[in-house]
Amino acid sequence: MAAPRLSFAALTIALAGAPPVQSGHADVLQVDIRPAGEAGRFDIGVTLRHGDSGWDHYANRWEVLAPDGTVLATRVLAHPHVDEQPFTRSLGGVRIPGEFTWVRVRAHDLVHGYGGREVTLSVPPRRPPTRRRSPRQDHIQRAADVIRLS
Repeated sequence: MAAPRLSFAALTIALAGAPPVQSGHADVLQVDIRPAGEAGRFDIGVTLRHGDSGWDHYANRWEVLAPDGTVLATRVLAHPHVDEQPFTRSLGGVRIPGEFTWVRVRAHDLVHGYGGREVTLSVPPRRPPTRRRSPRQDHIQRAADVIRLS
């Protein structure tokens, strides 16, 4: 038996009556946090999943929150990722104050706002501040190293 053939008009009417596809909330699937070059700063990569359907409904940002709910950083997502799911985007040099031992990452979409899966994770050990030496200090250090080797 052959499949029934629908005319363009019949197909348009059938689709117009169909309920819209629900994209749901934006979910955080994974977070990667690493100390950045400067003390107290971190590079953060976040993997999100959301049923982006176009410019009217897509995951438009993710945020890093302190334990008290203060937003420490926001990564704006400038366009929908309809054909790229899940996807990962990063933000570098995020300042996380030393008193915070953990942070929470949440995502936001244009229609539902917040409410999807969030990830809470520990802040890795902080790098000590790097001390910059003057050229004179470098020269003195090299001289001391030569003397020790002699």
